[in-house]
Amino acid sequence: MTSSRASGLLRRPGDPRATYLELFFDLAFVFALAQLSYALLQDLAWSGAFQALVLLLAVWWVWFTTAWITELFDPQRPAIQVLAIAIMIGALVMAVALPDAFGEQGLIFAGAYVAVHVGRDLFLVIALRGHELRRSSLRGLFWFGVSALPWIAGAFAHGTARGTLWAVAVVLDYAAYVFRHPTPGIGRTPTAQLPSVAEHLAERYRQFFIIALGELILVTGLTLRDTGFAAHRAAAFITSIAITVLLWRIYIYRAGELLSPAIAAAADRARLARSVSYTHLAMVAGIVFTAVGAELVIAHPLGHGTPAWVAVMLGGPALFLAGRAAFEYTVFAHVSPGRPIGLLALAALAPVMRHVPPLLSGVAAAAVLAGVALSDTARARRRPAEPPSPPGVPG
Repeated sequence: MTSSRASGLLRRPGDPRATYLELFFDLAFVFALAQLSYALLQDLAWSGAFQALVLLLAVWWVWFTTAWITELFDPQRPAIQVLAIAIMIGALVMAVALPDAFGEQGLIFAGAYVAVHVGRDLFLVIALRGHELRRSSLRGLFWFGVSALPWIAGAFAHGTARGTLWAVAVVLDYAAYVFRHPTPGIGRTPTAQLPSVAEHLAERYRQFFIIALGELILVTGLTLRDTGFAAHRAAAFITSIAITVLLWRIYIYRAGELLSPAIAAAADRARLARSVSYTHLAMVAGIVFTAVGAELVIAHPLGHGTPAWVAVMLGGPALFLAGRAAFEYTVFAHVSPGRPIGLLALAALAPVMRHVPPLLSGVAAAAVLAGVALSDTARARRRPAEPPSPPGVPG
């Protein structure tokens, strides 16, 4: 493919919209996040939480790198559509294998992950011959080739060895991005080629957050279907839906709405986009934990709570609030008092919730989130709307 034909794959300047292809691609991740919640539910221990974190980081990296690709390249082009659909199929294979990724399906999960990343960059290296962006794909191909070694080696290992090797692989993948893929012979990725288109990135992050909430709704509904409409379970279902609505409300309040102008106003758009990626990852992790808690609350509303159950029922909303506070800081360079107060309230409730039925733990989590949402509303009435002011931008 010549340089002019390669240029034809690029997005037109000033076209920041997310496309139907990207929305279609995101559907695979409803299933992936639901599978992740199921995997965590099967092993509510520190080891299970660690494994879930490694798997979430892998799933997120497939989504994020694809969002980067669809920012640079035009999803309306048949070649890019084929690439995105191939990645979606790879993500679905990962999702199918995910609950047993640390068991017998390890090679399928790791193989699909490596195939997605190496295959994508190999495709772009061929498609971008003669174009300057080809070097970015070469850098990605080099680093994903390096991380493929511990991914595949871990698939043949067992127990702690697999977790250690896969953790090393994830660190390599993320560190390579943070340091802009320094590659022998061609250097680092130029900052201008990193994700930075404000409108597109903001819309994609919001869409993935909604996808994560969709997973929470899916788990909540399926659990009620499987357990029946008894009064106490119906109450647990309503509580879980209330938590979902509150998570949505807290997310969109101001920072979620102003993400696009915040990225546009940043002195270093690529750096801010990276920070926003990590804060959304934390919020999505909180939703995954919350989904596990919702399943426990609906299935055992009047049961005997355990420390592990309390950890997910209160820890999920706490992790979300922590990520949301960091997100707010990236947009406004400050954090509303309601976020840390909510975190402190959840921490203070944790010892007590070990001695009450799970339904009350769910109600307590919903009450704390409602307090944060009401605090946001009261603050909005007292103070005028403020423009985004990311760190490093004069107020």
